[in-house]
Amino acid sequence: MTFSARNPRHVGVFPVVPTTFTASGELDLPSQLRCVDFMIDAGSNGLCILANFSEQFVLSDAERETLTSAILAHVAGRVPVIVTTTHFSSRICAERSRRAQDQGAAMVMVMPPYHGATLRVSEAQIHAFYRTVSHAIDIPIMVQDAPISGTPMSAEFLARMAQEIAQVSYFKIETAGAASKLRELIRLGGDAVEGPWDGEEAITLLPDLDAGATGAMTGGAYPDGIRLIVDAYRAGRREEAVALYTQWLPLINFENRQCGLLACKALMQEGGVIACEAPRHPLPAMHPDTRAGLIETARRLDPLVLRWGR
Repeated sequence: MTFSARNPRHVGVFPVVPTTFTASGELDLPSQLRCVDFMIDAGSNGLCILANFSEQFVLSDAERETLTSAILAHVAGRVPVIVTTTHFSSRICAERSRRAQDQGAAMVMVMPPYHGATLRVSEAQIHAFYRTVSHAIDIPIMVQDAPISGTPMSAEFLARMAQEIAQVSYFKIETAGAASKLRELIRLGGDAVEGPWDGEEAITLLPDLDAGATGAMTGGAYPDGIRLIVDAYRAGRREEAVALYTQWLPLINFENRQCGLLACKALMQEGGVIACEAPRHPLPAMHPDTRAGLIETARRLDPLVLRWGR
C-alpha cells in the first residue's frame, strides 16, 4: 500500500507520555504503565514516548531501553506508539531507531543533530543524517522542527527531505508561525508530506488545523479534551471545533505558558493516575501557587485525568 498525504498512516491526537519518577528520582514503572492506560482510556489516537516533555534529557541509555520495552509491551498494539530516538550521532540515532522498530514502534521522532548552544551541522549534513536513519528502518520518521535544537530548517528544506528520503514523511512543527510553515510545507512537499502535525501542547492547534495539520502532538493530561476539538474539525464541523477550542484554551494556555512539562504529571497525580509528580533533579518542582492555578483551571473542564484514578 502506498501512503501519502491523501492516505496517511497516522492522524489525530498523539500526546506525549511523561516519564514518572519516585520522590527520590528512580523510575516508577507501575505509575508509568497506569499513565499509559489512562492516556489510552482518555481517547489518545496514539502516544509518543521519550520526547522532551518526557524529560528524555535526564534519562540514561539503560533507562531509555527499559521504558521503551516496558511501554511498548504494555500498550501491546492498542494504539500506535512513536518513540523519540534523537541523538547527535547519525549512527547511534539509526541504531536507536532500529531497536525501537524491532520492539514495535509505529514511528520514530528525531530532532536534527545539535549539541549545547552552538554545535550544529549544515543542511547537507542534516540531510545525510536523516538519510542514514531512514536506511536503518522501514517505519516513518517524524522530523521534530523545534526551537530547542537551535537549528533553523526552512519549509523548502523539509519538503526536499520528504521528497528525497524514503522514511521522512511526518513533521512536527513547533516553530513560531507554525501555521504558515505548515501551509508552505504542504504546498511544496505535496504527497511526500504524509503527516504535517501541530505541536506545543495545542497552543496553536486551531490555526494549525486550518493550515492543513492532520495530527497533533500535545501534552498528555487531557487528550479527551483535545480529541473533542480535533474530531469536530476533521468531521467538517469547524464552528463546533472553534467553540470547543475556546472552551479548552485557558487550560491549554496555562499548561503552555505557566507550567510546561510539569503540568501533565501534576494533573495526573491530582487525579490519582500516578503516585508522584516530581521531575528529576535538577529540574525544580512547580511552584505551589502555579500548581493551584493549574488545578483550578482544569477543574472547570472536568477532564478525565482528575477522575480516572479516584
